[in-house]
Amino acid sequence: MQFGIFTVGDVTLDPTTGRAPTEHERIKAMVAIARKAEEVGLDVFATGEHHNPPFVPSSPTTMLAYIAAQTERLQLSTATTLITTNDPVKIAEDFAMLQHLADGRVDLMLGRGNTGPVYPWFGKDIREGIPLAIENYQLLHRLWREDVVDWEGRFRTPLQSFTATPRPLDGVAPFVWHGSIRSPEIAEQAAYYGDGFFANNIFWPKEHFQRLIELYRRRYEHYGHGSADQAIVGLGGQAFMRKNSQDAVREFRPYFDNAPVYGHGPSLEDFTEQTPLTVGSPQQVIEKTMTFRESFGDYQRQLFLMDHAGLPLKTVLEQLDLLGAEVVPVLRKEFDALRPAHVPDAPTHASLVAARDEAVAIAR
Repeated sequence: MQFGIFTVGDVTLDPTTGRAPTEHERIKAMVAIARKAEEVGLDVFATGEHHNPPFVPSSPTTMLAYIAAQTERLQLSTATTLITTNDPVKIAEDFAMLQHLADGRVDLMLGRGNTGPVYPWFGKDIREGIPLAIENYQLLHRLWREDVVDWEGRFRTPLQSFTATPRPLDGVAPFVWHGSIRSPEIAEQAAYYGDGFFANNIFWPKEHFQRLIELYRRRYEHYGHGSADQAIVGLGGQAFMRKNSQDAVREFRPYFDNAPVYGHGPSLEDFTEQTPLTVGSPQQVIEKTMTFRESFGDYQRQLFLMDHAGLPLKTVLEQLDLLGAEVVPVLRKEFDALRPAHVPDAPTHASLVAARDEAVAIAR
């Protein structure tokens, strides 16, 4: 099982100091956080994609390539790559290039995005969000697997005898997660292709995401990719920790109360009761995260949001120390002990290459 962190790259005022970082400071902080994630033994760093203030990660592949040059083991991913407003040809080429630069330590999470104005900025109609996601991924999937592509669809100019360059590393496309917080069509799409499904269950009660994941698992089996419990599932989560739970609540409360997404809404206590957010001791984070398996079954990737709401870099790095030293080793041991032998690990470039080679050998 993979454990890691994801960032949305928000530039948010620190309510305890009244100061917000500059865009330069925030970008550099995200890089420092990624390096720290590798240092403390985490598996994955993922960045969002946004094209509007107060967010800075408008070019995920640029950032991930820079991080790849400064890390050796860390799996590099996205917390959203906008399949609706990005050209699938550009996605195919950018991530293949990143795959080569990072020696295969790359996958990506596709999503529709949740910022309405982005669609017209890129010449798209938000009312076409689902059809865009379906058609664009159909093309992206082919571009990585076929050397020469002829294509005609609704949403982009036709392609004639087109070859995306560079070709994927070792002839194997990056693994794709389809991320969703609300759309059964995206769960169906992930199941159809045998890809991963990532439920970013950081805002809504678990019952909502249980329905999406159950649909994905059922349809994954329907399409012949394996049994329902072998489907590749990822989950989001949020945590803020101190050795003493009362200290964690006291320190995090002003950040929660003023967060751009959920601030000025439900109380911290109500939010932690109803969602995966945990504010407390490392042991409380362990206990809450272990309940995810009870709710969603065995899964392959757990990502935590740790650097949002104006938290200073020093505090985030302290959180990662706790996550890497006291939380993840216990979770890794407990999840591994509980997972049946037939449930697969999270896909990596090496495992995908091995599976391809095995399939070729069997075909012979």
